[in-house]
Amino acid sequence: MSDSEFCFHKEHLNEEKIKLISFISFLLGFGQAVLIYILSTYFKNISGTENVGVFYLVAYAIELIILLNFHKVVAAYGRSRAFLFILLCKIPIILLLVFLPPNFLALIPLILYLIAGSLAWVALDMILESCSTDRFSGRIRGLHLTIMNTGYVFGPLLSTRLLDKFGFHGIFIFLIILYSFIFLFALLGLRNLRENVKYRPTIMEILKKVSLRKNVLRAYYISFVLEFFYALMVIYTPIYLRNLGLGWDQIGIVFTVMLVPFVLFQYPAGLIADKKTGEKELIIFSLIVMAIATFSVYFISSTSVAVWALVLFATRIGASLVEILRDSYFYKRIESTDIDVIDFFRTSRAAAYIAAAIISTPFLFIFPLKSIFLLTALVAFSALYPAFRLVDNRSEREIRVPPLTKGETERDL
Repeated sequence: MSDSEFCFHKEHLNEEKIKLISFISFLLGFGQAVLIYILSTYFKNISGTENVGVFYLVAYAIELIILLNFHKVVAAYGRSRAFLFILLCKIPIILLLVFLPPNFLALIPLILYLIAGSLAWVALDMILESCSTDRFSGRIRGLHLTIMNTGYVFGPLLSTRLLDKFGFHGIFIFLIILYSFIFLFALLGLRNLRENVKYRPTIMEILKKVSLRKNVLRAYYISFVLEFFYALMVIYTPIYLRNLGLGWDQIGIVFTVMLVPFVLFQYPAGLIADKKTGEKELIIFSLIVMAIATFSVYFISSTSVAVWALVLFATRIGASLVEILRDSYFYKRIESTDIDVIDFFRTSRAAAYIAAAIISTPFLFIFPLKSIFLLTALVAFSALYPAFRLVDNRSEREIRVPPLTKGETERDL
């Protein structure tokens, strides 16, 4: 397929599997949010410094190397087996954290946990794409992300309560129970997936393939910027709020409100992109909202829960829209067998965390912690250039296709 054109591929819609995958995503999102927003504080406790970016640098550098070769594992063993194996590995990793005190030895399982968590999302993403169809990409991705992020909404509220009462050990024990349940559920529901991918290109072949698809590269940079935003905001916002004097119970409320846009806006945005507009105009609007809202964080020194909930809510309106529109745009330009391209696209997270750590570590030696929000906003603004250059996907209104009946497959248009 030419990268300058938009067409529907011959793909099969599997609604039952999509529902199952979305439920698993809900549980994974919940489990991820239980730890991810307080993890930087754990790193701070170990190292004694707010400048914790180096720990994420190590984790995501290893992840990047793995991801560039992950498609070979998927081609050899299948999407579902790769996903189940990663889930299974997370349980003993967390078990180690239960028994290890918060010292430098605990960094090893923590880094492994971060790597396994990211790989699990990539594998599940490939499974979802194999069950999806381009025509409904925005709606499918929007609903999937909405359900997943509903789990995220409840995570911080629980984790901050557990942290207050039981410390990090209470969180780790809870996660062992949760991931054991997720593994068993996924094992029963995903073990019989059809696998049809055997192609195993080299890294250079992948880079050459992607370099010819300019719009995929532009979407990649937009994805990189979004993940860069997540990296710095997730790492440093909890530390900054704690420095201002907010307690964990207050931060839990702030983060819960902050994540509500991911539940409210993603499905409607995907639906509008599919039916009315395509993704391009909405991506541009979303990036502007995300950048301006993040820029405003620099000027806030209030200790009010309401103020922080409102401003961080605003940042996530833009981020939630970029997230769904990025995915909708990208998956309309590839086929389910393009696991190497999916692999490459999902390296944006690892690359962004590495870049965020490399830039923020010396940056914070020179500038105060709150300056990190200015840096994040500037990077967000930089994504506007490739966004304006995107060749938009055509919506249903623009191509005027008839409704798709249940069980029907897409035809090339």
